[in-house]
Amino acid sequence: MSQTRGRYDFCIGLVLAMSSSIFIGGSFILKKKGLLRLARKGSMRAGQGGHAYLKEWLWWAGLLSMGAGEVANFAAYAFAPATLVTPLGALSVLVSAILSSFFLNEKLNLHGKIGCLLSILGSTVMVIHAPQEEEVETLDEMSHKLGDPGFVVFATLVVIVSLILICVVGPRHGQTNILVYITICSVIGALSVSCVKGLGIAIKELFAGKPVLTHPLSWILLLSLTVCVSTQINYLNRALDIFNTSIVTPIYYVIFTTSVLTCSAILFKEWQHMAADDIIGTFSGFLTIIVGIFLLHAFKDVNFTLANLPLSLRKDDRAANGTLLSTYDSFNDDEESSACLGEMQSTESLSARRNGSLSAF
Repeated sequence: MSQTRGRYDFCIGLVLAMSSSIFIGGSFILKKKGLLRLARKGSMRAGQGGHAYLKEWLWWAGLLSMGAGEVANFAAYAFAPATLVTPLGALSVLVSAILSSFFLNEKLNLHGKIGCLLSILGSTVMVIHAPQEEEVETLDEMSHKLGDPGFVVFATLVVIVSLILICVVGPRHGQTNILVYITICSVIGALSVSCVKGLGIAIKELFAGKPVLTHPLSWILLLSLTVCVSTQINYLNRALDIFNTSIVTPIYYVIFTTSVLTCSAILFKEWQHMAADDIIGTFSGFLTIIVGIFLLHAFKDVNFTLANLPLSLRKDDRAANGTLLSTYDSFNDDEESSACLGEMQSTESLSARRNGSLSAF
């Protein structure tokens, strides 16, 4: 019965996590469509300090979609392991990229399509090999978990490292080193996910009619979550303001997800009873998602399609076979180059004469 219940909760958490990615990914498209409509009407844009978007229903639809996605993501942590829910957050990037190509006419190049495919495959592998966490159904059990010596040491190290980065390293190197602010967001994010997990359990108990509001752990978790999320938003915005978004997003995803996986393994003992093939499958799926996200972001401005492949392959084949240009080919190339150079010089000379420049003579 317990195993059946666990599988049922796992499926609910999986559906909620995937729904969250769809809602959040779609919210970016709705907001962008609303802002583009305002731009066509001639309204002052948000980037220029305008607030006309508050009157645009598409923008509000995007905001509501974002809120629904965050609620679904919050609820997913109450049913499924954080090791599963957190990596699936990458699907929101894929949903946004795919919908952008359909509704915003933004081209998704070959690298982006391969990245989407790899991320989907990696997510599928992670779902198949996802670990089963130890069942924690009450706040008392959660309190016992949080008091475990291993987690206390981990949380203490996270707080110490975060304070050093915020107070010492950040003011000196935060403007030049991309890893400083992103590391602050990521390691604190591991604690915020633990708080979300605990609050999810509290909400489940609240609906069951238990006196959750009188339990001190509920308020401690809520206060800790507020502090952690505020710090994350602050330093993530700093990183996005200083560095390129296409670089910040994949790095943040990798470090944040790694921190959450480590925290969940320590707090909920998710890896304790896993078989070797499941461990390898989980890491393989995670690495595949990382590669997919990297391809999607790092090469999004590169204009490369399948039509470019034949020319590239021909060049590579010529280089690989070590074929040397014949004397005749070299002569023709030199002759063509000389002709092109002469034509360019003639054009420049004619242009200079038209402009009345004496240097042409």
